[in-house]
Amino acid sequence: MRETQKRGISLSSFKGPKDKIKSTITGIRYLKRMSSEVVVYRIMPNFLMNIMQKYFRLEIEGLENIPKNGGAIIAPNHSGFAGFDAMILTHEIFKGKHRIPRVLTHYLWFITKATSIPANKMGYIEATTENGLKELQKGHLIILFPEGENGNFKPTSKAYTLQEFKRGFVRMALNTNTPIIPTIVIGAEETNINLKQLKLGKYLPGLTLPLPMNVIPLPVKWKIKFLPPIFLDEAPGTVNDRARVKEIADEIQSTLQQAINTELQNRPGIFIERPQWLDTIIKELTKVVRDKSK
Repeated sequence: MRETQKRGISLSSFKGPKDKIKSTITGIRYLKRMSSEVVVYRIMPNFLMNIMQKYFRLEIEGLENIPKNGGAIIAPNHSGFAGFDAMILTHEIFKGKHRIPRVLTHYLWFITKATSIPANKMGYIEATTENGLKELQKGHLIILFPEGENGNFKPTSKAYTLQEFKRGFVRMALNTNTPIIPTIVIGAEETNINLKQLKLGKYLPGLTLPLPMNVIPLPVKWKIKFLPPIFLDEAPGTVNDRARVKEIADEIQSTLQQAINTELQNRPGIFIERPQWLDTIIKELTKVVRDKSK
């Protein structure tokens, strides 16, 4: 006993089997009190997100434009077929604002248990107007890509050219009086080179797939910028005015496109510490893809 105390070790620090079981049970009870989404965001993938942040040298700007509470629609450009944009957006918002956004995504995520279970755990929900309205009415943030799959599955030759915005996000904002936060994602377009968009709707309704050149993402620098929120001050009944709803969607698309163009003009390069040889390869491949698509 004296020898142990001389070494500065207390016998009480040695835990037997019962203590270990008790600690395990306490940990399980703690996890049960946490929502499944919080478990996923706080515990499970942190190591992966840290790797991605360093690999892409991620830069975040404008987090102050996301409200601390209440509903809001985060509307980014959709780019990079791998879906890294949605993953990184959700985790950065969780880390910076301590809020878990719900991501409105393609219904194909939910046709099998193998994909629907992880999708639900990450806060993904099927992209329908009804689902979006429910989440906004609960005071949740939602991430909605107005371009749909036409955005992230477009060929690299059309990089950073916004595809036509769908109108659902405007109707959601009008119905719930929530702001729209246009969001820029720079870097995802060059992370995975997409040669072509494959429309396979004849095999499965709504099925669109990319034809990728590379599966392993290239180490392109990413920047995410949340723009100031847009509040729609419209007359009652505007939600039923199809022409006005389209006009609002077009205006927001134009605002986001101009902001993207400005970021691209001020961008130092595809790689922040750019190895010229790799930068040259990316540019040449993009040129080849563009020439073939003409």
